[in-house]
Amino acid sequence: MSPEIQSYRDLIVWQKAMALVKLVYETTSLFPKQEQFGLTSQLRRSSVFVPSNIAEGSGRGTTLDYVRFLQIARGSLFEAQTQLELAIQLQFTTSETVKELSFLSNEIKRMLNSMITKLSR
Repeated sequence: MSPEIQSYRDLIVWQKAMALVKLVYETTSLFPKQEQFGLTSQLRRSSVFVPSNIAEGSGRGTTLDYVRFLQIARGSLFEAQTQLELAIQLQFTTSETVKELSFLSNEIKRMLNSMITKLSR
């Protein structure tokens, strides 16, 4: 991390990932109750893994480890994006409802890609 970044909490990508988790929880609270242990649980878990892996990676000792955890965070983000698409196809929600989630997740993806590229140099 750069000198002006004291903690993973200072990273805008982590802050946005936390906002994504909150939106996912709000969105999935409207899913059918029978999905509580299915897609609801899976989507919540994959979204929580995004900021969690950003945080864990920042606490690792090497840049290589940090990059690896950022890649894991990106993978979890892709997983959540896929699950959101499935929720739309299953008519648990609409594309209009997840519009903000989609925008935010794409923004996080770009930020993670940029961090991974810069740290891998």
